[in-house]
Amino acid sequence: MQQMKKLLFVFNPHAGKGNIKNSLCDIIDMFTAGGYEVLAYATQAPKDGYEKIVQDGKSYDLIVVSGGDGTLSEAVSALMKLREEDSQLKIPLGYIPAGSTNDFANSLGISRKMTDAAKDILSGEYYDCDIGQFNDSYYVYVAGFGAFTDVSYMTPQSIKNKIGHAAYIVEALKALPKITGQTLTVEHDGETFTDSFIVGLISNSRSIGGMKKLISKDVIFDDGLFEVVLAKTPENAIELSSLIANAATNKLKDKNFITFKTSRVTFTSENEIPWTLDGESGGTHKKVTIINHRKAVRFILENEDLCTEQQAANTDELHKSVRDAVTSQFESTASVVPDYVIEDDTDI
Repeated sequence: MQQMKKLLFVFNPHAGKGNIKNSLCDIIDMFTAGGYEVLAYATQAPKDGYEKIVQDGKSYDLIVVSGGDGTLSEAVSALMKLREEDSQLKIPLGYIPAGSTNDFANSLGISRKMTDAAKDILSGEYYDCDIGQFNDSYYVYVAGFGAFTDVSYMTPQSIKNKIGHAAYIVEALKALPKITGQTLTVEHDGETFTDSFIVGLISNSRSIGGMKKLISKDVIFDDGLFEVVLAKTPENAIELSSLIANAATNKLKDKNFITFKTSRVTFTSENEIPWTLDGESGGTHKKVTIINHRKAVRFILENEDLCTEQQAANTDELHKSVRDAVTSQFESTASVVPDYVIEDDTDI
């Protein structure tokens, strides 16, 4: 009998609605029939998946994780930790999304049906994807700061589905009593500038907080570059309305935004600023350096996934029409003074 390859299957039993429990036997059966000896490991607490992969990952031919973006981020961080010891190590990683947001899966077109995602891992091809380093930590697809970076993950999915990423901003304004601008010095590619920003996103994704096309439909996941979007702190309600309208229609060339692509960027501030990494807390920092590690982690993807997602990004006219309607509503109320306060931290 031919010796079977070894597969480590790390899954979060509580991700999403716990649907992995309904598919677990089928998934393990598929992997076994595909020639793998499977060890299934149910995570018990945050960082549990990370520790398991760091401890035992080198002993396996394939690692598969199932859960939300946090579970995936732990797996990628663990693989990057192993690469610190052996830069040539690239254990293939498969992903079966089971969370409520699944930004990475949405970006790469990974099936939401768990058994289909498992099948695609068995028949898929290697795809080496860029990974971000955030000071001494790692992230998969987005690092962010500012007013909206947490709220997107608390916004009801039903609202996101109806009006796309405009819900991201609308819900943030409803949830926050005030919007605080952060003054930062930004350094990248020989350029340095200082300004006050209401939000910043350093990403490698077509989906953030469950909303597609927040950044760009032209994201390339293995080019060694991040898409950076910085929204300047508006001075009054009219400027805020304009910022919202332009963000809702993905018009990020407006004077209120700074956008660029880079492989390395540093942010420095006088105050400790909270950051979010892949939807989880990234801690508070005065100085952050973000580095793109090109093609650092080897995923297994169905070979048509990226093409399918690109086509979807180009043809999603329904979201555009609804966002246009939302924009018109904001523009018609631009002169109304809202019940929140816009502040710059230098004035506090």
